[in-house]
Formats: sequence, structure tokens, C-alpha cells
Amino acid sequence: KALYKYKTIYQTNDSGYYRNDSRANDDEGHSDSTEGHDEDDEIYEGEYQGIPRADSDKAGGMDSTVAQAQQFRDLSAYEGERKKDQEELAQQYETILQECGHGKFQWMLYFVLGLALMADGVEIFVVGFVLPSAEKDMCLSEPNKGMLGLIVYLGMMVGAFVWGGLADRIGRRQTLLISLSINSVFAFFSSFVQGYSSFLFCRLVSGVGIGGSIPIVFSYYSEFLAQEKRGEHLSWLCMFWMIGGIYASAMAWAIIPHYGWSFQMGSAYQFHSWRVFVLVCAFPSVVAICALTTMPESPRWYLENGKHDEAWMILKQVHDTNMRAKGYPERVFSVTTIKTVKQMDELLDMGDGAAWYVKWRLKLTTLFHQVRNPAVSVSHLTSLSFSSSSSSYYGLTVWFPDMIKYLQKQEYASRTKVFVKERVDHVTFNFTLENQVHRQGKYFNDKFMNLKMKSMVFEDSLFEECYFEDITSSNTFFKNCTFIATLFYNTDLFKYRLINCKLTNSTFLHNKEGCLLSDISDENNAYMVYFVSFLGTLAVLPGNIVSALLMDKIGRLRMLAGSSVISCISCFFLSFGNSESAMIALLCLFGGISIASWNALDVLTVELYPSDKRTTAFGFLNALCKLAAVLGISIFTSFVGITKAVPILFASGALAVGSFLALKLPETRGQVLQ
Repeated sequence: KALYKYKTIYQTNDSGYYRNDSRANDDEGHSDSTEGHDEDDEIYEGEYQGIPRADSDKAGGMDSTVAQAQQFRDLSAYEGERKKDQEELAQQYETILQECGHGKFQWMLYFVLGLALMADGVEIFVVGFVLPSAEKDMCLSEPNKGMLGLIVYLGMMVGAFVWGGLADRIGRRQTLLISLSINSVFAFFSSFVQGYSSFLFCRLVSGVGIGGSIPIVFSYYSEFLAQEKRGEHLSWLCMFWMIGGIYASAMAWAIIPHYGWSFQMGSAYQFHSWRVFVLVCAFPSVVAICALTTMPESPRWYLENGKHDEAWMILKQVHDTNMRAKGYPERVFSVTTIKTVKQMDELLDMGDGAAWYVKWRLKLTTLFHQVRNPAVSVSHLTSLSFSSSSSSYYGLTVWFPDMIKYLQKQEYASRTKVFVKERVDHVTFNFTLENQVHRQGKYFNDKFMNLKMKSMVFEDSLFEECYFEDITSSNTFFKNCTFIATLFYNTDLFKYRLINCKLTNSTFLHNKEGCLLSDISDENNAYMVYFVSFLGTLAVLPGNIVSALLMDKIGRLRMLAGSSVISCISCFFLSFGNSESAMIALLCLFGGISIASWNALDVLTVELYPSDKRTTAFGFLNALCKLAAVLGISIFTSFVGITKAVPILFASGALAVGSFLALKLPETRGQVLQ
């Protein structure tokens, strides 16, 4: 009976085209009640009371095994019919998009989805920009800063996997709204929380939310584009990621150094300028949510899920919007029926009597075959291409600023002034002391008042009857020094800054509360970080323009392979980056070239996978991309100040592998969207 019910469910709509629901239901009801009168399925009187047939116990085991095997055979045949429906739908859908044209509607959706992609670009930069300021407020150690830098990528990895799969189940628009809402809420909370753990958690969940942006945005937009426009306009959409980076750099430049933009309530709650920056960085996501509520769901997703009327209404809206904008309001949408794909719910097809674990086993088996069977080799190649590009790109983009900082430190250290065996008596120091080393000095009855000490080192020196008041220091240490009858009042010269020192009749009063900062923290250095990020992001613009103009002319594979090869060659020029300006120029060169390969990968991924698995596959690949980014960043940063050879060879090798694998992928230019 369960098998008979399974067959009748799927034979009511053989053509796959839209039918009236009431008529379909009437037909099904009629077949169940009157025409299904076979001898094997005949219902005798006692069965209405739950009394089994006399021979049911003997043949029960055999019948269930045969029925299950038959059901899997029927399921395979049904999957073949479903695939045929999908192919017919792809051809018809392309024809419909040609009739709808490309115009006002696509451009409105372009800017709305661009805001969501912009929010993803902003998220990448937020933590890196606030770390120099946040470490003061939260007393962050080096491991804590490293974890805070990586937590965003880990959150985006989880989010890409979760939201990508969910978008194929409940729809692109709804999933994107949920993910952006989570990102906005927790980004807002992160600007107010005070503790490190709370801030880390909020940035993690914020990253999970924004992780769905890339896989959903590209899939969503592609389903409104005809084949001759798809490659070009998906590449134009990538520009919003660049705009997000520019927005984050400009806001950091304008807000974070203004320490006056802050307030505090006692010593427990502080709201400094970097928190204002975090709050401002949530705006693109909030605006994207508001704009997305005015956009419809993807009609292709509706058709893949058997919702003909909803899809037809949206396609008519696209057609009418474009025709009115072009000055042809009289043109009528000529499509009356659209192919829909047969739907299946394996959990219901087995009947109510089957055990729950049997239902779920069939469900998971079917899902595994649906995902695995089509183009396994293509998935492996695409995964490796994403991983190689991601590890080299993100690793180098983090390695560049770290190398610039290392070169700055080297240049700063070369200007260090050294004083040996100096004697200073009865002198008041009330000016900034910076970048000096004092060895074997003697200081008697000296006063150090209202000053800053930056990168100061005192070695084997004697301080007798000296007075230190209101001292703020960074990277300052006293080594093997002796203090006799010396008073420290309202300073941050804590005892762990005094290394192997002897204190005789010396006192510390009212020490300042704060953190031990081991690095140089000044406004000029902060401005340089923002400026370098701004230039590196802006350098992507030429690559974006070139890839958009050529994507549909030379094809996706040539774009991907060519960009990877040129990026690989440009890596060797890193060996010549021995100055700050040279490193910045090489950063801009690498970013401008490599963006074309990213655009080609995004377009290829959208076109390689069918609509019912598109965001799932894209989400999985994007999650793998973020994992490779974490590994690349960890490897590259560990060699800063040690050697350039390993990062350069690693990046060049990864890009060479990516360019080779790109040639093995199928070309999708000129094909309808599967």
C-alpha cells in the first residue's frame, strides 16, 4: 500500500507543467478511493479495525524488503524524471529572461545585493582596524589579539556553510535577511560590550551572520540575469566588496584617532572612539536589510520548488518594470505556463507505518547521492582552486601590513640614541623621552614629571632620591638598575617593567590602571595602517573593471588561469620589497591582479552547480575558502621578520597550482543556468 501510494503521488503530474490544485487533488482522491482496487491492495473489513491479514506475519519480512528495494528503484527513476524537468526548465527560464530583458529591475537588485556584499567587505577589516585601540581598553595579550583577528574568519566559515545550505531550502531572500539581521544585531552589541570574552563572542556571531552574504548574493543575482549578461554583471557586483573595504578604511581614518569622541561612566564603562567606528561599520548591513525587504524572492528558486504562481508573478514584475523604464509600457508578458520540477518528500512517501530511522536513512541516502553524483571531479577541482587562491591571497594581504610594520620597527630602531655613563643631578624632565638607550648612568635627585616615555631602556643605572610622577610609558624597561629612596606616584611603571632591579626604601603610590603595551602606538602609525588598507583596496578597481569587461568575451577559465599566472609571477617581485613604499606598491599590484581570478571563480561556481544545490555548494566552497585563509594567515605571519623566501614560495606555489587546476574545469560561458 505504501508503494502504491508512492506511485500514485508522482503520476498525477506527468507533464511537469502547472496544473490547477483542486483538479489535481480531485484526481488523486478518485484514484485512491475507486481505481486502486487491486487484489494485492484490497482492503477487507477487519483492516478498518486494525486487524492484520492472516498471512501478513509470514510474508511481512519478505514484503518489506522487496518493497524497500522497489522503492529505491522507483526513486532512481523519479530522480531521472526530475533531472529531465530541470533541464527543460533551464532552457525555458533562459527564454523568459530574454523576454524580460535587462534593465531597471536588475539594477535595483544590483545595488541592494551590493550593500550586502559591501557588509562582508567591511567585516573583514573591522577587527584589524580596532585592535591597536581595543588592546588598551581590554588589556589584550598577543595570543588574544591573534585570536580576535582569526575569529571573524572562523565565524564566516561556519556562516557560509549554514546559510548556504539553508538558502536552498527556504529561499535566497529569506535566508539573506536572517543572516544580515544576525550580523547587524551582534555588530551593534560588540560596540558596547566591555570585556574581551563578550567582544570575542559578538564578533564571532557577527561573522557567522555575514558568512552567508557571498554564497547567497551571487546565486540570488545570477538567477535574474540572462546568459549574455551574467559574467559581466556578476563581476560588476564584486566591486561592492572593494567599496566595503574603502568604506571601512575611510571611517577608521576619520573616527578612531579622534579620542575626544568618547564618554565613560565611572571606571567600569568606557565608550571610546573605536567603538563608534564599530557601530558605523554595521550601517551597510542595516541598510541592506531595509532595501532587501522591497525585493522579491528568486523566481528560479520558486520554480525548483514547484511554486508556479509565485514565480510567474515575480517574472511578470521584472518584465513590466523593465519595459516601463525603457518606454514600452504596452508590452505584455506573454508567458502563460512555466515548467516546474517534480517535488518529493521521502519522509511521507514511505507511509505512516515506517519507523522514523528508516525514513531518515532514506532521506540522507537520497541527499548524499544528489550532492555527490553530479560532477564529483568538478567539485574537487573547484575546492582546490578556492583553497589555493584563498590561502595565498589572504595570507599575503595580512603579511604585507605585518612586513610594513616590521620595516617601520627596523627603521625606528636604526634611529635609536645611546647614552653611556652619563651623570645627571637636580634636573627636572617634563618632556617626552623617546627611542633612547641609557647605560651605566647615575641620576641623583632628579624629577621625571608629566611626561611620556616611548621605547626607553635604562640599563645598569642608579637612581637615588629621584621622583617619578604622572608617567605614561610604552615599550619602556629598566634592566639591572638600582633605586634608592625613590618615589613613584601615579605612574604606569609597574614592577614588571623593572627587570632584575634592586629597590631600597622606594615606594609606589597610586599606580595607573592600564595595560602593558609592548608596541609603539601613535597616531601616525595608525594613519599609515588605514592609508595602506585604503590604497590596497582601491588598487582592486582596475582589475574589477578589466574582469567585468572581458569575462563574457574571453571566458571564465582564461580569466581565472591568466590572473593566477600573472599573480604567481608578481609574487617574485616581493623579494625586492625592502622599503615601506616598495611594499605598498607591491601590495597594490598583487591586489589589482588577483581580483580577476576571484571574480572568475565566483562566476564559475554559480554556473557549475544546479539551482537546487547552488547556494549549498557555494557555501561549502566559501567555508573552505575561509579555512584556507586561516591556515594561510597563520603560516605567513609566523615568518615575519625571519625570512621572505618561505611566504613567497608558498604563495607562488599555491597560485601556480590554482592556475593549473583552472584549466581542468569546464568552461561555462554561453551556457544556460543549470
